[in-house]
Amino acid sequence: MKTAILYLSTHGCTINVAHRIAVKLGGEVDLINLKNKPRVRLDDYDRIILGGSIHAGKIQKELRSFCERNLDKLTQKELGLYICCMYKGVQAEVQLRNAFPEALHRHAKAEAIMGGAFYFEKMNFVERFLVKKMTGTTKTTVRINQDAIRRFSDKMKQSTISDPDRA
Repeated sequence: MKTAILYLSTHGCTINVAHRIAVKLGGEVDLINLKNKPRVRLDDYDRIILGGSIHAGKIQKELRSFCERNLDKLTQKELGLYICCMYKGVQAEVQLRNAFPEALHRHAKAEAIMGGAFYFEKMNFVERFLVKKMTGTTKTTVRINQDAIRRFSDKMKQSTISDPDRA
């Protein structure tokens, strides 16, 4: 089964998670940064995983636009959705729900909130100021949820498509 992990990563957390998912899935996995390659031949893949990060309560607009442009093809694939954000609980669930079109949520095999990170060295002055003001955090903080990555990857590996190479 050929997999594409399509992502947008502002400061690096989402790509970090994408790499971890790829390792857990094994097999043929292409990591595709939608910032560098906004057009992807989805027909080349059996499984699509979409990931983005939340900033000021919203996913990157380029990811949202990609989902809307490709909605029909995405709902014909085995699909996984994930976000990176620093919230937990209900706030994080709301952000996940708002990140992707409802049709993708209904179709997704797995969805996850992978935790998040504040990389102060990669932020501009305004971003650092806002993070400090909103969270009180004044230094790089990484809270990637390894269990969420494992559960998500395990669920995605449980293929609904017959694959004779699987044991």
